[in-house]
Amino acid sequence: MKKVFNPPSVRRPFGHYNHGLLVPPGASLLVTSGQLGIRPDDTIPADVTGQAELCFEAIKAILEEAEMTFADVIRISGFVTRRENFSDYMAVRDRYTRDPKPVSTLLVVGGFTRPEFLVEVEVTAAKVV
Repeated sequence: MKKVFNPPSVRRPFGHYNHGLLVPPGASLLVTSGQLGIRPDDTIPADVTGQAELCFEAIKAILEEAEMTFADVIRISGFVTRRENFSDYMAVRDRYTRDPKPVSTLLVVGGFTRPEFLVEVEVTAAKVV
C-alpha cells in the first residue's frame, strides 16, 4: 500500500494531489512518455479541455496494457502553454486521478513541437505485485 506524506510543516497542496507518496518494495514501475492531445487520425481539439482528455485517455490505454489503472499512478507531470489553462487542465486531471492522489507538477511552457498543442501529460505508476 502507498503511504501519503503531507507534513504539517509544509503548506497543504493547492489542489487534489499529495506532496509525497512512498511505494513499497516489490512494486512494478511504469513510466510514460508525454502524451499530447491528438487523435489516432491526427486531428487535434482546439481547446485545452479536449486535448487534456485525449492525453488522459492515451495514458489510460497505456495503463491498461500494463495491467494498471489510474489508482496506480503515483506522479503526474502536466505542461500547458497558457497560465489561463490551469483550471481546465486540473478539472480533467481530477476526473481521472484516484485515491491516494498522486503527486503532481504543473508547468507553463513556451510551446510544444507543433503550435496547436496546448497540453502534454506524463505519468509514473507503481503497482504492488
